[in-house]
Amino acid sequence: MALSSSRFALSSAPPSPMAASLAGAASSRLLIPSASRARISLSSSPASSSSSVSRLSLSSSSSYSFSPLKCLRSSATAPHLFPNQKRASMSTVAAASDPAQLKSAREDIKEILKSKFCHPILVRLGWHDAGTYNKNIEEWPRRGGANGSLRFEIELKHGANAGLVNALELLKPIKEKYSGITYADLFQLASATAIEEAGGPKIPMRYGRVDVSASEQCPEEGRLPSAGPPNPADHLREVFYRMGFNDKEIVALSGAHTLGRSRPERSGWGKPETKYTKDGPGAPGGQSWTEQWLKFDNSYFKDIKERRDEDLLVLPTDAVLFEDPAFKVYAEKYAVDNEAFFKDYAEAHAKLSNAGAKFDPPEGIVLDDGAVGEKFVAAKYSTGKD
Repeated sequence: MALSSSRFALSSAPPSPMAASLAGAASSRLLIPSASRARISLSSSPASSSSSVSRLSLSSSSSYSFSPLKCLRSSATAPHLFPNQKRASMSTVAAASDPAQLKSAREDIKEILKSKFCHPILVRLGWHDAGTYNKNIEEWPRRGGANGSLRFEIELKHGANAGLVNALELLKPIKEKYSGITYADLFQLASATAIEEAGGPKIPMRYGRVDVSASEQCPEEGRLPSAGPPNPADHLREVFYRMGFNDKEIVALSGAHTLGRSRPERSGWGKPETKYTKDGPGAPGGQSWTEQWLKFDNSYFKDIKERRDEDLLVLPTDAVLFEDPAFKVYAEKYAVDNEAFFKDYAEAHAKLSNAGAKFDPPEGIVLDDGAVGEKFVAAKYSTGKD
């Protein structure tokens, strides 16, 4: 499960002319770092086993490295995407988001999903912004996580984030319309809404995430998951344990690959097209994990277990869910129990969306009555302490 390039790379939006300038061949998945650069992202293309990024995302790219924070001082927010924003070092950021604007923005996101079929890439965007979290680092924002840093060009250029410039383009009109929403909240709002609108569970979300204000605060490259690491089980645990997840949550989050496609020209994984992707919707092509790759359900687990169709993608980090004894317990369960999968996925997604974030107010903002989920410890996200 690479929150970055090949594993969780969920992307279905057509590529924009700007993508090449920032990311080159992009992948639309959620990536999770690996030694081979195969990350897990919600995107749809796995990375190759070569030096090219292959993370587990609804996309797949490289491995997580825990090197010191390094950001280029010269890098600022992608200027062609957010022309009204000042340079990174000079920008001011709202401390919290406005609840009324969050609710209105959610409705606008739903309309974009209906017309652009971009569920996978929006899921991947939220995952990749949050998936850099390191629970062993207390200081915010050096610990990474959901802090809006992915809007900066230097982080967009990370291999695992190839193609995510397209997600920013989709959300640009919404951010301009609702200035009272932080980037960190907007990315997570879009991700959760995409899951729900694809037929998935209601995610118990909280908002009020504070944005980083400069590109110097971006995490170093290499924290997201890979799709084809030498030892997939060890890689998944290395990446997700670093963020505070357990085996059940790793398997549940992997199930987000029920959405999206992997494009070989972006990640190095998958076929150029299949009978399920040659006609779209959205830009045609790529190889999906499931037949109905814009529908969120437990088909991912069923299809990996049965391996009945060569047109359906199975990455090394997918296959290991039924090979590793501890992972297999949950994969087998989810293959036959969609309700159990939805419950565990919703909780894990909410936990990921809070990873590393600093909230204002400290307890967060709940938009919907009755939203529940992981036990929310305000101090954890406002001070960085575990």
